[in-house]
Amino acid sequence: MDKVQCLLDEQIAYYRALAPDYLAQGLDFPGGDEIANALDAFRSTGSVLEFACGPGVWTGQLLRHATDVTAVDASPEVLAIAAARVRSERVRFVQADVFTWKPDRRYDVVFMGFWLSHVPAERFGSFWSLVADCLKPAGRVFFADDAYRTPDELVEGPSSETIRRQIPDGTAYRLVKVPHRPADLQRQLQDLGWDITVNSTAGPLYWGAGRRA
Repeated sequence: MDKVQCLLDEQIAYYRALAPDYLAQGLDFPGGDEIANALDAFRSTGSVLEFACGPGVWTGQLLRHATDVTAVDASPEVLAIAAARVRSERVRFVQADVFTWKPDRRYDVVFMGFWLSHVPAERFGSFWSLVADCLKPAGRVFFADDAYRTPDELVEGPSSETIRRQIPDGTAYRLVKVPHRPADLQRQLQDLGWDITVNSTAGPLYWGAGRRA
C-alpha cells in the first residue's frame, strides 16, 4: 500500500473515532454566514450529490432546493448521526470511500462542504475527473472549505499537506489538510477544464461555484 493510501486510511479512522464528538469540534470562523448565504443563492436544485457529508451539517440546507440528495461518507458512525439529524426520505446515505466510489447515476449538482482540503495533491486531478463523471452535462459544483491549520498540527512543517490532530481522548491521527489559496485553486481548476470562481471570505474560509468549461 502506498504512503498516500495509508494516510487516507488514517484520515478515515480519525473521522470515525471523532464521530461522537464531531459536532462539538466545530470552529466558529468569520465568513460562515457568507458561505451559507452563497449556497442558498446558488440554489442546489434537482438531484444533488454531497461528498463527505459527515454528520449532515450541510445536508439540511441542500434539501431547501434539492429534489433529492445522495450523501456519501466513509464513516458509518457519522452517517448514523446524519440520518438521525436529517430524517428525510429525500436523502440516500451511502457508506463508501470517496476515492473508490463510483456513481450509479448523474447529478445536477455536486456539493462538498469542507472536504476539498482533505484531497491530497496526488489525487486532485483524479478526484475532479470523478466529479465530472458524477455530473449531468449542464451540472454544477459548489464547495466550501478553509485553510486553517494550527501550529501544533504542522508536525511535518508548514510546507507539508500532512497534519496531525487529536480526538478528545488524546489519540493522534495523521490526515490531509491542503491550505488552498483561492486564486491558486481557481487556476488549478481552470487547468483541469473547470469554470469555477473561488471566493475568499473573512478569515480562512473560501467557497467556489461553477461548472465544466
